[in-house]
Amino acid sequence: MARRKHPGGSAHPETPRDDLFTRAAEERARRQAPLAERMRPRTLDEFVGQEHLVGPGRLLRRAIEADRLGSIILWGPPGSGKTTLARIIARTTRAHFEPLNAVTAGVADLRRVIEEARERQAVEGRSTVLFVDEVHRWNRAQQDALLPHLESGLVSLIGATTENPYFACVPPLVSRARIFRLEPLSDDHVRRLLRRALEDRERGLGMYRVEVEPAALEHLVRVAGGDARTALNALELAVLTTPPDADGVRRITLSVAEESIQRRALAYDPTGDEHYDHMSALIKSIRGSDPDAAVYWLARMLYAGEDPRTIVRRLLVHAAEDVGLADPRALQVAAAAATAVEQVGMPEARIPLAEAVLYLATAPKSNAVIKAIDAAWKAVEEQAIRGVPRHLRDAHYRGARTLGHGQGYRYPHDYPGHFVRQQYLPDELLGARFYEPSDQGYEGRLAAVIEARRGPTGRFPAARDPARGGRTAAPEEPGPADGPSAAVAPPSGDRRRDRGPSRGAGAGDPEAPSAAGGAETSSRGGDARPSGTGEAVAFGAAGAEVPGTGGAEAAGGRDAAAPPATGAAGTLPAARDAGTASAAREE
Repeated sequence: MARRKHPGGSAHPETPRDDLFTRAAEERARRQAPLAERMRPRTLDEFVGQEHLVGPGRLLRRAIEADRLGSIILWGPPGSGKTTLARIIARTTRAHFEPLNAVTAGVADLRRVIEEARERQAVEGRSTVLFVDEVHRWNRAQQDALLPHLESGLVSLIGATTENPYFACVPPLVSRARIFRLEPLSDDHVRRLLRRALEDRERGLGMYRVEVEPAALEHLVRVAGGDARTALNALELAVLTTPPDADGVRRITLSVAEESIQRRALAYDPTGDEHYDHMSALIKSIRGSDPDAAVYWLARMLYAGEDPRTIVRRLLVHAAEDVGLADPRALQVAAAAATAVEQVGMPEARIPLAEAVLYLATAPKSNAVIKAIDAAWKAVEEQAIRGVPRHLRDAHYRGARTLGHGQGYRYPHDYPGHFVRQQYLPDELLGARFYEPSDQGYEGRLAAVIEARRGPTGRFPAARDPARGGRTAAPEEPGPADGPSAAVAPPSGDRRRDRGPSRGAGAGDPEAPSAAGGAETSSRGGDARPSGTGEAVAFGAAGAEVPGTGGAEAAGGRDAAAPPATGAAGTLPAARDAGTASAAREE
């Protein structure tokens, strides 16, 4: 008597009557199945696409044909052929093929399959291939339950997943399986499958007289986006819902095709691998200054249902990281887009989002900001300091002065140009340079000014303080104009206690800079440098000297000393709005 295997793999007697009804039911189910299911390729020669995996001589094809497959995970988008490949393997392998779907199967089903596989190997000497569709749906415990049986070779795994297995599967499972990445089908592949379905009389639509307009066929191909299942099922819907004309022909026009597949279904999971890939493409397009690509990836993410707040958070980071001070307005535009997203919501929020993306993509680029904070962060981790320099410490409480807090601090606003060179870094980091401005945009105009303020040595130097036996807290270099004996004295004015008692420098003041070494000082208190070191540098103050004047004074106060509005390299812009950061601001 014939014996039939039930889905669990065990055998039981079957009667001719059972076989007759079973075959009839299977045939009826086959005819009623969707076109995509009926048209599944049955052999590797029928398989369309994935030539890099199953083309002649490729590894996966050789392994299937030799029946030496081992454990594999097929990773690819919907409709790319994962399940079809698994069924082709089931037809060719000599091992017992056991299918499970991770959506409905649990540990109990897995235990049953393992027990039957153990019995089958002992009685028949046959191995078992376990196909788990949507394997990423199994939780960690379910995946772990499979590991010892893969390790012993009792079963081999064929997993199919649309999610990145390196994230969706536990590492021990990934290490025991070879991963094959399937790509979306090309338009040519989808077109071939549609034409095959129209011609196949046994499984396809060949029993109908169908004429498909070229434009209609191309619409189905294009909107399917590499998903064979979507394209085939849309074609079947178009054919079955179109009545034949007087000649008995079902004519599929473009309008019919558009109704049959109204909207492209994107392979996009807002919490999965596609989310990170799309976000990466968006940011890299902005960083690469390609506005067309940037706005396309934005549109694709929004179309797929991505949360616009997630996108705008990345734009805020990108504005500071990759644009930075090359265009300080970039962060303001991104912040404005974030506010708009909260107040407006989709679909209108796509407009300010697009504006922000296009602004960032077309802005000058600089990564000097992130490099500066990372370098400073590294210095914090690696370099111990004795504390905040005494002249920078808080002096706003009783007794602070007796501890020396604030002594020697020079209040920059008391000096022409609102700047005086003094020590701000701790002694252990004197000379360190964390911020290196680029030559791009607004930042390019800051570079020369910052270098001038750092002094001839390229840093903010410290003088000697005999009273402390070391570096003074408020070093100031001599100026260019008034002779070797002149001291730098700030103008008189309001003296608040946080400015320190030693802002003024005169004869007998221990904080006054030394005139030794032929240095010159300026009573104007602007830029100060040893004599003979080159041209003076303007800091935007009345009476300050302008680069390239050979020591001549600029006339006319602040406007005369201000840089030209054209933004020449090495100068500050003539005007800023209140929100723009100044290069000379006090932190």
